[in-house]
Amino acid sequence: MTQRFQVALRKAVHVFSAGHFITLNDQLCEPIHGHNWTVGIDVAGAPDPHGMVVDFIALRDCVTAIIGQLDHRMLLPTTSRFLDVSTGPGPLGNDEVTVRFADRRWVFPAVECALLPIANTTAEWLARWIGQELLARLEAQDLPPLGMLRVAVDECLGQSGVWEQDVAG
Repeated sequence: MTQRFQVALRKAVHVFSAGHFITLNDQLCEPIHGHNWTVGIDVAGAPDPHGMVVDFIALRDCVTAIIGQLDHRMLLPTTSRFLDVSTGPGPLGNDEVTVRFADRRWVFPAVECALLPIANTTAEWLARWIGQELLARLEAQDLPPLGMLRVAVDECLGQSGVWEQDVAG
């Protein structure tokens, strides 16, 4: 009989408000809008000598720090094949981010943007980015290795993008 131990993290504080828009196909880009995104984390692995798959406090604090980078920001993908995203000085001396798609152009204050190394700001790609950031932060804390990490990002109740990775060999 195989045993599996898993930890689930669903905290009320793991919500961030952010704007975005996605390219729906090569010629169509949706209008700017926003969500109150909710992040859920599932971790599986072998319990340590104290019976923990992962330290809840360390996990909570890492997730809080990661989504803090996204809260009240405009989420912009920097590796999109369809959007041109550039940063430069604006007319008032502050840096601005300019985004272009076909004949459309948006300009945002750089300090209000989260420039993400993803191809599109879908819930699925956001879940992957959050998961990879989480793995890096947990590894930097020398925590025991995980067996599996799953990240769910909900745009709204009942509508999620999920990324999952087996971490240990």
